[in-house]
Amino acid sequence: MPPDPSDPTIATTVVVPAYNEAARLRRGFARLEPVLDELDVERTEFVIVDDGSSDDTAREALAVYGELPHRLVVRQPSNRGKGAAVRLGASVARGERILAVDADMAIDPHHYRPMLDELNRADLVAGSRARDGRIRYQSLTRTVAGRVFNRLVRHYTGVTLVDTQCGAKAFRRGPARVLGLLGMVDGFAYDAEFFLLARQLGLSVLAHPVTWDDVGGSSVHLRSAPRAMIADLRALPRTTHVNPVVVADRDIDHERVAVAARAARIQGLVIARGSEDALIVVARDDAIGATAVAATIGGTLRTTDVAGLVGRTFEAV
Repeated sequence: MPPDPSDPTIATTVVVPAYNEAARLRRGFARLEPVLDELDVERTEFVIVDDGSSDDTAREALAVYGELPHRLVVRQPSNRGKGAAVRLGASVARGERILAVDADMAIDPHHYRPMLDELNRADLVAGSRARDGRIRYQSLTRTVAGRVFNRLVRHYTGVTLVDTQCGAKAFRRGPARVLGLLGMVDGFAYDAEFFLLARQLGLSVLAHPVTWDDVGGSSVHLRSAPRAMIADLRALPRTTHVNPVVVADRDIDHERVAVAARAARIQGLVIARGSEDALIVVARDDAIGATAVAATIGGTLRTTDVAGLVGRTFEAV
């Protein structure tokens, strides 16, 4: 089980998804190190999610991040994809602010603190590499491919952000959790799904300009990854996002839900408070645990889709 999720000393969680990144973690950390004081390292935890790597990513993550006061390395038993890794990191995050960044820290880490500060006026802050409405990569082929992909994102999701795939995003914890619970895309197109769900839920999203370096050595397969991303995009309009929920009194005490969740041995829940009731949202594979939570707090178990969560506030448990 993860550390105590109620630890008040943790203000921010930095989630780092990593797949076969043993060779790049140390270089990424070297880019991060100059801004550790800006991030208030004594109140920031680093959650490195090893996404079923076949190299020594987990061991290297412990070596690289091991001297920090708060760090956790979580390992997926098999490679599921960047989206699954980010969702897992968000599910164990203790900070009320979550920053998801790539292991190579290609986005200049000096942008991280300003992005987190922007959460004072938005639910989600998206790093944006766009200038004058366009992202320009070092390769013309990649630049053109990026523009085509963004047009596809707009077509299939209605999301108008120019840069949905930037490797730095900040979230308030409650919204991050509900996006993670609803999300179904495990791969690189998870970002587009998150923004689609955010739009459907009425969450506020800000784009924050960032600078970046094209760091070499990525484990992304440039032939297969785009095909998988496009397939995921095309499926989004037909995807039904439905999760188990426990219906409870609108003012149900947070700690009461937390105690019930610990007893049921489930994590990453969200209390979605509405005007008449509260829906305790759980992961799709946690229906049995949700039954136990319902019995403990005297709630009712049912399911909900995205529409049933619109207009509610989201509180991470």
